[in-house]
Amino acid sequence: MTTRPMRADARRNYERLLGVARSAFAEHGTDASLEDVAKRAGVGIGTLYRHFPNRHALMNAIFQSEVDVLLARSRELLDSAHPCTALVEWLRAIITHTGEYRGVARALMSASHDDSSALAQCSVPMREAGSALLERAQLAGSVRVDVTIGDLMQLTNAIALAAEQAPDDPELADRLLALTLRGLKP
Repeated sequence: MTTRPMRADARRNYERLLGVARSAFAEHGTDASLEDVAKRAGVGIGTLYRHFPNRHALMNAIFQSEVDVLLARSRELLDSAHPCTALVEWLRAIITHTGEYRGVARALMSASHDDSSALAQCSVPMREAGSALLERAQLAGSVRVDVTIGDLMQLTNAIALAAEQAPDDPELADRLLALTLRGLKP
């Protein structure tokens, strides 16, 4: 089945919705009112739902470019001479990305075991990329063999969520990540 290209007006609506939603999510978090997003974009709520059937689909569309950057970074880090450092750098980048929008960490945690969620389009390739980095660190003897990428993704989301709840402590995420990493060593 082939998909037809969007009409010019539909493409403009799509792009406007993404721009407004990105701003609304940055300002109010991912729980921002979708009705307000549609209104600010100058379209009806039905138009928003035609493009994005649910909140997770909208979030996936907004975050896809950032996920692409994280995936590219993971490929670069695969050649690192220091596999554990590469893994830590990538996990830190995920925490930074997740912390850009209030509510992302919670949404990713809730969707982590739901392959039918639109956010799975982001999380599945991220897990695959992270698995490769983790495996290199484990083969180098830097990370315990019983650690899974699922564990690490949940931990990074939990750290981002904790940091989100403490906006007056900009160092919290790094401290929690360092504490977590001590427990990963064999």
